[in-house]
Amino acid sequence: MERAYAWLYRRVGRRYLEVLTAIDLLSALAIAWGTVAILGLYVDMSGAEFIRIVFAAELCILVAFVYGVWSLRRQVMPLRRWVAGERVGVDPTAAWQAAVALPFQLVRHAEKRAIVLVAVPVSAFATAELGLPFYSFFFVLLAALVAIAYSAILHFFAGETALSPVVRELAHVLPADTPPARVGVPLQWKLLGAIPLINVITGVVVSGLSAGDHSSLAGLGLSVVVAVVVAFTLSLELTVLVSRSVLRPVRDLMDATERVRRGDFSARVPVTSGDELGTLALSFNQMMRGVSEREALHDAFASYVDPQLAQRVLDGGPHIEGQEAEVTLAFVDIRDFTTFAEGASAREAVAYVNEFLEIVVPIVTGHGGHPNKFIGDGLLAVFGAPVALPDHADRAVAAAAEMAATVRERCGDRLRIGVGLSSGPVLAGTVGGGGKLDFTVIGDAVNVAARVEEVTRATGDTVLITEATRALVSNGALPLEPRGAISLKGRNDPVRIYALVETHGQIVQTRTRATSGMRSGR
Repeated sequence: MERAYAWLYRRVGRRYLEVLTAIDLLSALAIAWGTVAILGLYVDMSGAEFIRIVFAAELCILVAFVYGVWSLRRQVMPLRRWVAGERVGVDPTAAWQAAVALPFQLVRHAEKRAIVLVAVPVSAFATAELGLPFYSFFFVLLAALVAIAYSAILHFFAGETALSPVVRELAHVLPADTPPARVGVPLQWKLLGAIPLINVITGVVVSGLSAGDHSSLAGLGLSVVVAVVVAFTLSLELTVLVSRSVLRPVRDLMDATERVRRGDFSARVPVTSGDELGTLALSFNQMMRGVSEREALHDAFASYVDPQLAQRVLDGGPHIEGQEAEVTLAFVDIRDFTTFAEGASAREAVAYVNEFLEIVVPIVTGHGGHPNKFIGDGLLAVFGAPVALPDHADRAVAAAAEMAATVRERCGDRLRIGVGLSSGPVLAGTVGGGGKLDFTVIGDAVNVAARVEEVTRATGDTVLITEATRALVSNGALPLEPRGAISLKGRNDPVRIYALVETHGQIVQTRTRATSGMRSGR
């Protein structure tokens, strides 16, 4: 059936809902014809009487059906617009919810209308048409109510199947963060509602066929009552057991899925059966083992690589195509590390560098920067790649100021650093070969940042920034002192630089040496 409806959806396209409406109406008319035929098993009626009763029933059904379609027009509007081919201005989530909820909405509203507009008037007409005693109306009404319940269940499941091609299409375009919404009927009530009703219909039909000439209208009423009693007493236990057999694994899977949604990747589903649900549980557990391994790899990977880059690689693959980006680079280095290393053991030197990195790396990442490379006792940090940042200069300056203040507060004179900031265009992407790749930034701004950091040794400043960075900083009151225009190795034109000065401990400047040899641009 699903394949047939999928084919029909492809064939009729935007007229699909109208075609489904016509099919729904025809099936309701067919059920009315069958219900009157079942009534004929218990009551003698001529062909003319049969036709008149069927005509009356189908006329009432047509009225109830038209009213029902009209009353649901607003609720199905998002779905109708989607099927009609409208994509602009149509919320896929609203259309999906309308498609999933429509079968239940049809049944919920149709039952009340069917009782008032179909069951009661048709039962009265049939009683009068067949010349039955007035109390026979209640027997006929009882049979009509069973037929309505059967029609409701049938149309509900048929509606779910008929709308499945549209629901599947919408599911592919739903936003990934769409919250779960229970707009349909829970599986438990589908089972507990459908199975007993099947027993009732079967009992009524079998009773009428087996009684033959001895059947009567009173027998019809008795058959309905007995079938209902049996369905909801003797067979109820079997119905509940079947429901639990299906629902228990489903609920286990739902619980495990909710745990995973909250971040518990150790969640597993107990495999309690050897059927398709057991296979589903096994598949879920195998999938979660893979997810756990991926998460462990992500955590381990993030220990060696910046989390921004790790996520970018996991999402898009290891090759990040080189792109030009506007960034600010911060080159951070330990002052006088060579002198320290000469008199220290290898273990002490590594511990010294690690102490330095434990301070500066969290500050860089905290301001949205990317710790790109550890170069000996130094760090190259990038603000603006691999994730673009429109305020990269502001972030870099704030990070540099915090580094200077934090190092001074925690380490005093025991650990001193120099920071050089430069802004400009770079080429950011992966380079490498032989199975080894590295994310890097290439450009003149990288070299300038390294050279400016070297100048801090001559000026005694903790943080120096270039004119290019100063021009991008949004804070016009940034405490800066010009250090003139300096010649940098590898550049023909001098670069104007500025020092961040201390302001209430927020931005640190350490002047311990003279600036002799600096070429002033003032």
